[in-house]
Amino acid sequence: MSVSGRAVTVLGAGIGGLGCALALARRGARVRVFEQSREIAEVGAGIQISPNGMRVLDALGLGDEVRAGAPRARAVSLRNHADGREVVRLDLARLAPGQDYRFVHRADLIAALATAAREAGVEIRLGRRVHGVEPGRPARLRLAGGATAEADLVIGADGVHSVLRPVLEGPQKARFTGQVAWRAVIDNDIDHPPEARVHMGPGRHLVSYPLRGGAAINLVAVEERAAWTAEGWDHADDPDALRAAFAGFGGRVPAMLGAVESVGLWGLHRHPVAGRWHGAGVALLGDAAHPTLPFLAQGANMALEDAWVLAACLDARDDTDAALARYRSLRLKRVTRVIAAAEGNAWKYHLRNPLIRRSAHLAMGLLGRAAPGRMVRGFDWLYAHDVTREA
Repeated sequence: MSVSGRAVTVLGAGIGGLGCALALARRGARVRVFEQSREIAEVGAGIQISPNGMRVLDALGLGDEVRAGAPRARAVSLRNHADGREVVRLDLARLAPGQDYRFVHRADLIAALATAAREAGVEIRLGRRVHGVEPGRPARLRLAGGATAEADLVIGADGVHSVLRPVLEGPQKARFTGQVAWRAVIDNDIDHPPEARVHMGPGRHLVSYPLRGGAAINLVAVEERAAWTAEGWDHADDPDALRAAFAGFGGRVPAMLGAVESVGLWGLHRHPVAGRWHGAGVALLGDAAHPTLPFLAQGANMALEDAWVLAACLDARDDTDAALARYRSLRLKRVTRVIAAAEGNAWKYHLRNPLIRRSAHLAMGLLGRAAPGRMVRGFDWLYAHDVTREA
C-alpha cells in the first residue's frame, strides 16, 4: 500500500479529521491528530447522518456502533409554523433498500471515531495549537510555545477558521448571510417521533428531531436578521431570546422551546469553496475546503465522504501530488452541488408573503400526495452516492 509508513498529521479532531485519520491508519499510515481543545466536548449536539455518510461509517467498521443509539429517520416532515400542520412529507421508507438515515449525537460519533482511531494506532494530541503550516516535503508545523513538527503530509480538517487554508488561498473574508441559528438539546417529553420536523415560518424556521434512542430532542432554529453574529457554537444566548423569536409558532413548538434551559447562538456565514485544496505536502478537508450552510444537513456527511476519498486516493498512488489532484477532482463537483442545494432551501422555508407561502405550501402538499415516490427519488443524487466504491 503506497500510504503505508507515511507520517501524516491531521489538524482537527472533528468528524472529518478523525474519520480521515482512521481511514489512513487502517491503510498503514503513521497518523497523529492535533486538536487545539483540551477535551473533545459535546459541541454541536445533533447531526443527521444520511445514507451517503452511513456508507462511509460502515466501511470504517463503525456503522453498527453508531446505529445502536441513533434513531432511524422515518421521514422529513415540513410543517406550517402557525398550527404545526404537516404541509408535505418526505417518506424515507421509500428510499432504495439499504439506505439508512440516522439522527446522531455528535459527541457519540466523535467518541466512536476517536476510540477506533486510537485502536488503529492514531495518536490524538489534545490542547495542541498550531500557529502555522509551511508546505514542503516534509511540511513543517509551527506549534504554540515555539515548538515545531514535521510530517510527510499535513491535512487541514480544522474547519472554517482553518490555519492551513490561508496558506493555500491567502486571506479571505466570509459574508454574513443575514441569518443566525440557535442550537439546543432538550428532554423528549413530547414523544417526538423519529422524523425531522421542519417548522416553516416567515423569515425563520425551526428543525427538531430525536437523539439517543429518542430520549432527547435536538433543536436548530434559524432567523433572518440584519445584525451580525459571530461564527462558532460557543456563543451562549438567553433562551428567552429564542422563545421571543419564535413566539408566533404553534403546534408542539411552544412546548419544546419552553423546555430549553441553555442555548448556543451563531451567525451563518457564506465562505467560498477553496480554489486550491492542496499544495506540497498539504491538503484541505471538509469545512476547511468547502463550508456549507446547514439547510441540507450535509456538513458531517461531506466531511466523511472527503475523509474516505482522500485516504483512498493517497493509497492508490505513489505520487502524492497526483493523489491529491485526484481527490479534488472527485469531490469538487459534488460538494459544489450540495452547497448550492443547501443555499436554495433557506428561502423556501422562510417565505414571508402569506399568499405566496400559502400557495407554495399547497403546491408542495399536492405534489407530495400525488407522487410521494418522486419526491424521494429527487434525492437519489445525494443519498444513493457511494464514495467507498467511487474512490
